[in-house]
Amino acid sequence: MKWFISHNTIKSPFLEILQQDCGEKISHCYQCGKCSAGCPIAFQMDYLPNQIIRMVQLGMEDEVLASKTIWLCVSCLTCTVRCPREIDIAEIMDYLRRRAYKKGIIPLEETEIPLFNKIFLRNIELFGRLYEMGLIGMFNLLSGEFFKDVSLAPKMFLKQKIGILPHRIKNLKELREIFKKSGKLGRAKRDKLLHPKLIFLNLSRKFIGKIERLK
Repeated sequence: MKWFISHNTIKSPFLEILQQDCGEKISHCYQCGKCSAGCPIAFQMDYLPNQIIRMVQLGMEDEVLASKTIWLCVSCLTCTVRCPREIDIAEIMDYLRRRAYKKGIIPLEETEIPLFNKIFLRNIELFGRLYEMGLIGMFNLLSGEFFKDVSLAPKMFLKQKIGILPHRIKNLKELREIFKKSGKLGRAKRDKLLHPKLIFLNLSRKFIGKIERLK
């Protein structure tokens, strides 16, 4: 793997900004590779977790935010627990996702992941708990997979795993206040359900894929 590192990249404030926002000493990482060795999703990533950390150290913001790795991370905390320098790598990945989303940088192959995340959070904000029917319906609609897993619906209804109507928790107003405050802190945007670019990328990707299968 070859990287071109310019003088401007090395002088980038990306590392300092990330360390200040996350409170993590990323510069302390000495590339032992234990995070990558224990990661259960590493085989799917374009860059290993330790490579992402090294790229952050080198100020390679564009490459890091455009990677699939930050979206594939499942926040299992294996990397965080294994790190001998006690760096919370899972928190760093989460921060990188938020930064990439705000900048509108979303890899075309992984658009369903931020889409699902936003629908899930909006679901919790509205009802205080997961409304499975609404989550599945909205995700299928906005991802372009309109009839995905429809055949499973009758079985789920019979086993009372999903309900037609949502159930709201008590003190929902207090929960929404938490979401409101988190938005003001810049950790998530609450003024929109989804980024328009995200919806467009999902639908266009599905449309192009169907055309390719017909060839």
